[in-house]
Amino acid sequence: MTTLQSVPALGTHPAAGSTASYKAASRAETRELLSKATYDLLVIGGGILGISTAWHAAQSGLRVALVDAGDFAGATSSASSKLLHGGLRYLQTGAVKLVAENHFERRAVSRQVAPHLANPLTFYLPVYKGGPHGAAKLGAGVFAYSALSGFGDGVGHLLSPAKAQQDVPELRTENLKAVAVYGDDQMNDARMALMTVRAAVDAGAVVLNHAEVTGLRFTRGRVTGADLRDRVDGEEFGVNARLVLNATGPWVDHLRAMEDANAAPSIRLSKGAHLVLKRTSPWKAALATPIDKYRITFALPWEDMLLLGTTDEEYEGDPRDVSVTEKDTAQILDEAAFSVRDQQLKRDLITYSFAGLRVLPGGPGDTSKAKRETVVTEGRGGMLSVAGGKWTTFRHIGRTVMKKLESLPGHPLGEDFEPVRELPKRIPLPGVANPRAVAHRLLVDNPAPGPRMAADTARHLATHYGSLAFDIARLANEDAALAERVHPDAPEIMAQVVYARDHEWAETADDVLRRRTTLTIRGLATDEVRAKVQDVLDKK
Repeated sequence: MTTLQSVPALGTHPAAGSTASYKAASRAETRELLSKATYDLLVIGGGILGISTAWHAAQSGLRVALVDAGDFAGATSSASSKLLHGGLRYLQTGAVKLVAENHFERRAVSRQVAPHLANPLTFYLPVYKGGPHGAAKLGAGVFAYSALSGFGDGVGHLLSPAKAQQDVPELRTENLKAVAVYGDDQMNDARMALMTVRAAVDAGAVVLNHAEVTGLRFTRGRVTGADLRDRVDGEEFGVNARLVLNATGPWVDHLRAMEDANAAPSIRLSKGAHLVLKRTSPWKAALATPIDKYRITFALPWEDMLLLGTTDEEYEGDPRDVSVTEKDTAQILDEAAFSVRDQQLKRDLITYSFAGLRVLPGGPGDTSKAKRETVVTEGRGGMLSVAGGKWTTFRHIGRTVMKKLESLPGHPLGEDFEPVRELPKRIPLPGVANPRAVAHRLLVDNPAPGPRMAADTARHLATHYGSLAFDIARLANEDAALAERVHPDAPEIMAQVVYARDHEWAETADDVLRRRTTLTIRGLATDEVRAKVQDVLDKK
């Protein structure tokens, strides 16, 4: 299907392997597209579940619209632990099949689907005297874990404390008996979500962020669309659709109440908080430290920083108010201190903190023991609601929802709809390329009169955009001002701000600094930087 939301723009580097670039339609043009057509599927919610479903639905030939009240991946989907993982702790409950399925998905994403946005990461699981697990048990566990991934990340094994400390200088070695080793993957969650939005648009979806649902539309008792308000300029408009999917995450029951005021709650929420700190030394591996029988705490090298967390406690407040409290900060630092030396845990090293809400099936019990299941339900008005699940399995969730759509009675998508029964399982995201090769080309290709790109900028662009980095390099070459750094201590350049504005639906400074880049997380979003970015956005 040809998208009506994009127009041709200048091409990319011919050797890059990137998809053709495009310029996103204006908000007014997008609203007109959304208002004038009847869509097969309207997805409300631009977190990774809604984005993945929109991507798979568009691939299947459906006419798809996707809207979100905030930014794409603006809530929980950009507040994760940044991991693609099989779920080592699930082995303890005997969920062998689940772990194997998770491994398949994470390896497909990091190896074929988005190798430019994910990378392998070695994990050290320290075994301390008096800890909740013994060395023999953890050694057997990491071996089984690696076996379920086909030993594609090496063989899980035990390591001496001395060798582990060479890779993690801040590892606490007092009473350390052994270290279990296993492999998983790491990602930039916000950029992974944005590239999935881009893939959905490439497949024909029409998308709009910062568009809030003010009410649902009904035809003979059935939900057939939504009324919306554009939060950027206040314009009101509506979307008609044969089927509406509620993928609003923590707000899923809020939208269900719009469909049926008597709808019973279907989910509960668990808050996960994280801290981001400056690193005092290089780390070559991550730490996953058992806190008790069910919980572990992570210390992850990420974006040249150290990411600590996470917490897991039931949350009953307004999802908009979720934040990291002093209690959360103290808990994360105290738990990290089990395996990380004090000099790395000083509060003045903290650059940022964030919290997200896990969506869990309704029911009693400790949230840390609850299954991360995806629940798909159908409401009184025919609206489907999808909630829960893991970032790692976002593609699988999209396929699961598509199968649910196919099985719905009454042909809500039309009797003539013939979906693609088996979608390819390894469709790559835009920009797929070897980051090292992209970085090399960015450094050696220096078309006059542009300045030579700095090595750290080349590496940064390659690992956040893949082959699409050549589009950004072209912008910088055409305008020397766009080759300047956004912040003097960071590799990001102003061309990324223009690219985010014109090609990645960025509307606010936070969209750029918190999600299109990680300048906010790294403590570099100063007032001067924010004003400079906003000035570029205002020129749209």
